[in-house]
This record gives sequence, C-alpha cells and structure tokens, in this order.
Amino acid sequence: MPATTNIRQLIHFFTVQYNVIVALIFRELNTRFGRENIGFLWFAGEPALFCAGVAIVWTAIRSHFEHGLPMTAIVITGYVPLTMWRHCIGRATKAFEANGSLLFHRQVTPVDIITARMYLEIIGTIAGGIVVYFSAFVLGHIELPASFGLILLGLFFQSWFSFNTGLLVAALSERTEFLEKVVGMFSYLALPLTGAFVMVDWVPQKYRWILMSSPSSEAVEMIRGGQFGFYAHAHYDIMYTIEINFILTIIGLHLTMTVKKYITIQ
Repeated sequence: MPATTNIRQLIHFFTVQYNVIVALIFRELNTRFGRENIGFLWFAGEPALFCAGVAIVWTAIRSHFEHGLPMTAIVITGYVPLTMWRHCIGRATKAFEANGSLLFHRQVTPVDIITARMYLEIIGTIAGGIVVYFSAFVLGHIELPASFGLILLGLFFQSWFSFNTGLLVAALSERTEFLEKVVGMFSYLALPLTGAFVMVDWVPQKYRWILMSSPSSEAVEMIRGGQFGFYAHAHYDIMYTIEINFILTIIGLHLTMTVKKYITIQ
C-alpha cells in the first residue's frame, strides 16, 4: 500500500541520516582530539576545566552566599549552560566551509554537519558539568538538587536553544563575513541576558521582562529552581520557552537547508 511504502521510505531516510550523523560525530572526535590516550575524553574534560576554574575563582573571591544561595552552586548552575551556548556558537562559525568537501557525498547535508558538531558540544558540556558538580558535592560545596526533573528540563531547553543558535550562526556566517567577525563580541555582549550570573528575582521588577525574554535565562532559571527549590524564587515560562525555541528551529533549519550556494569549498 502507498501509505506503508511512504512510512518505510521515511524510516529508511531517518536511519540513513542517523548513521551519517553518528559517522560525522566520530570523525569530528578524531579530528579534534585524536585517537590515542585520553583524546576521546577531552571533549568532556575541556568544558569541565573551564567550569571548575570559574567556580573555584568565584568561590574564593566572593562571599559564600549570594541572596541566600551558596556561591559555588550559583556558579556551576549558571556557567555550565553558558559554556554550552558559547561553545556551540564558536564551533558553528564557518562550520560548513571547514567541512565543505563532505557535501560532495550525496547523503551528507549541512543539517547533518551542524547537528554532529552541536551534539558534541552539548554532550561534552553536560558531561563536564556532571564531573564538576560531583566533585563539588564530594568536597561539600554543593548539595543534591531539590528536583532532578526540573534540572533536566532546564538542560533540555538550554541544549535546544544552543542548537538553534548554532544553526543560525553556521548558516549566517556563510552568507556574510561580518557575522564571522562580530560573533565573538556578540557572545560577550549577550552575557547579561544569559542568566548565568544573575537571577530574575534579583532584578527590579520593571526590568525582569528583559531577562525573561531570553531562552537561555529561562533555562537557567529552571536549572536553579531544580537545584535550590523554592529558595531560588525562580521565574520561568515553559510555554514561552517552547514557542520561541520552535520558531528559532524553523528559521535555523530553513537557513541551513538553503546555505549550500554560499559555501566556499576549500
């Protein structure tokens, strides 16, 4: 029957693309970290060192509590999502030009290339964050979360937003060199809106809408709400976060699927 045939073709298509993405992930691992010793572990070790370094410095130079919340936990719950987002932006810039030769293979698409890169950054950052979190817990600097489910939800939304940002940056950086030059500056200027170093509840009420319009800030609020429970007074809107991320995904996929004509093969 035609319907059954279409379903089989769709399943075959997704199976092929899944295998392509897995192959690209391992290729990216080999290219970046090599095959010997602990190279494969470095994709988690790198973000872990970043997060641990910032957590140690902030814990050492700041008061032990901020607005009644422990400083180490504030830093970890904010800097891990921030690292994920910034690493995704960094790896997305000119991602297609660097892997342009792969597009000569019929089954490899720009979406596959950027998905593989973003997956590595997201999983690597989460793995590094788990290492830092567990180390802080063993040393007595952080307590177990009040809600694991809310933390996972926040990480999911932050991963989704980071992936969306990667789609947009990868596609737009091939269209204009201007974006390639300013994306680093943009990631620094956007720091106040990420929610990494401030919570919505700490901001005067008339300005809270600014932070709550940021998908990253929404995700971090969920993560901190999961970590601290009602002590955090977290502010977030799950439906808004879903809607804005869905819109960004549609725009990002459209730009990515039409980017081939702008790619310069080196």
